[in-house]
Amino acid sequence: MNDVIAPIQLQVIGASLRSIAEEMGAVLIRSSFSANIKERRDCSTALFDERGRMIAQAEHIPVHLGAMPDAVAAVMRLGLEPGQVTILNDPYTGGTHLPDVTLVSRTALGFAVSRAHHAEPASLPAFSRTLEEEGVILPPQLLTDEVLDRFVEATRQPEERRGDLRAQLAAHRLAERRLEELCARRGRDRVAAASDELYAYSERIVRAALAQLPDGRGEAEDVVEAVDGDLPIRCAVEIAGDEIRIDFTGTAPQYDGNLNCPLAVTKSACYFVVRCLTEPDLPASGGAFAPVTVTAPDGCLVNARRPAAVVAGNTETSSRIVDVVFAALGELLPVPAAGQGTMNNLAFGNDRFTYYETVGGGQGACPEGDGPSGVHVAMSNTLATPAEAIELEYPLRVERWELRLGSGGAGAHRGGDGVVRELRVLEDCRLSVLAERRRHMPPGRGGGEDGARGRTLVNGDEQPPKLTRQLHAGDVVRLETPGGGGQGAE
Repeated sequence: MNDVIAPIQLQVIGASLRSIAEEMGAVLIRSSFSANIKERRDCSTALFDERGRMIAQAEHIPVHLGAMPDAVAAVMRLGLEPGQVTILNDPYTGGTHLPDVTLVSRTALGFAVSRAHHAEPASLPAFSRTLEEEGVILPPQLLTDEVLDRFVEATRQPEERRGDLRAQLAAHRLAERRLEELCARRGRDRVAAASDELYAYSERIVRAALAQLPDGRGEAEDVVEAVDGDLPIRCAVEIAGDEIRIDFTGTAPQYDGNLNCPLAVTKSACYFVVRCLTEPDLPASGGAFAPVTVTAPDGCLVNARRPAAVVAGNTETSSRIVDVVFAALGELLPVPAAGQGTMNNLAFGNDRFTYYETVGGGQGACPEGDGPSGVHVAMSNTLATPAEAIELEYPLRVERWELRLGSGGAGAHRGGDGVVRELRVLEDCRLSVLAERRRHMPPGRGGGEDGARGRTLVNGDEQPPKLTRQLHAGDVVRLETPGGGGQGAE
C-alpha cells in the first residue's frame, strides 16, 4: 500500500468517494421527471480518476456500469476542461443502447459519469435493422444549449427529456462540489493516492478469489430467440491462477435485427458474473475487472459492428450472455440455475405519452437455497413501477399484478416464480415488447426442473417474443414472466 495513506485514512476516503457516487444517484432519482428514472430507478452513477479508471460506483444497473469505462475512454479524447460536460448514447463509443443517455463531466480528480434510461429517443422498435432506425444518435460531444435543444426537440416529450437531463446535470454539479470539498479537507494528492490504492485493492481481492477457484476450462451454449429463429451464443471460460478468460468463438454472426451487442455490453455481462462468483460484496471499482479478459470474433452477435441495431442486445442478449457464462463456469464450480433470462421490455406510446418498463421474474435456485420470486434478474437492477404511479401519470390501468405461482422449476431448491403483469390501455397507442424465454425454458441444474416459459398476450391471444403493433382503447396486455430453474433433484 502507498505509505502516504494510513489504512484508516484509506477507508475514510474510500467511503467518501462511494458516498459521492451514491449521492449523485439520489439527486438524479429525486430530481428526474419521468417515472422510468424516479420510480424504476433506471440509472447509474460512478466516479473515475484522471486515467479513466472507475474508482467508485453506486449500486445501480450492472449493464450500465460495466460499459462505462469505454464511454469515459471515448470522452477523454475530447480533452475536457474542469466543469465541462459531454453527452453520448452511441453504443459503439461506450454506450449501451440509444435510450441510455450518458453524461461525463471533468472534476477535480477525474470524471463523474451518469447514465439514465430516457423513454426517448428510442421507442423500443421490435424490428429495427440499423442503429439509425432506433432513434437519435449522440456521438461524444460537449453538452451545449444548442445540443440539448436539438436532442430534446427530436423526441415526443421534449419537456420531460429536458427535465431528466437537467436532473443528470444536477448530479454532476453536486459531484464536482463534493470532490472539491473532499480535496480541500484531505488534500488532493492524498485523495488521488487513495484512489490508486482503491483500484489496486479491488484487483488484488478479485485475483485472490479467482486463485481459490479450480483451474480448468468450461464450455456452454444457449440461444436468443430472434424473430425468424434461434441464434446461438457459445462461450468457453478458462480459469488459470488469478485470471479468467472468456471467449465467444462460435457465436452466431451479427444479426439483421436488433439483438446485437457492442463488445462493451458483452464485457459488462461477463464482469457481472465474475463479481457474483468471487467477491459480490466488494466495493466495486474498475480494478475488479482487470483479471478478466473477454474476446469475441469481430462482427459476431456479441461484438457487433456499426451500424447494426442493438436495442434488444443491451437487455435481452446481455441476459443470455450471463446465463451462458454461468453455465460454462458450472462445469468447474457450483453456480445458480438459470433465472428468467429476460427483462420483458414493455413500451406503450403515442404522440402524447411514452411509457416504458421492464418486468421482473424468477431467479434460479442456488446450491444452498431457493431462488427469489418477482425480482429483476442479472443485468437489470431496477424497481417495479408502482401501480399508483402508472395510473396517475399515464392512460393505463393495472388490471392484475401478482406472482405467477408455480412457474419456478421444482427441485431440492425451487426456482423463483415469475409475475403476472396485466395492463389495460385507455386510449389508442402503440405497443412494443422485447422479451426472451418464450420458446425455451430457463434451464435447471443438477436434476432441478426448468422454469416455466414466459408468455405475452394481447386480449387473450398469445404473441411472439418480439412485437410492435397498434392497440385501441380497452385492449389488455398481459405479461406472464418466466420462472427460474430449480437446483438438484427433489
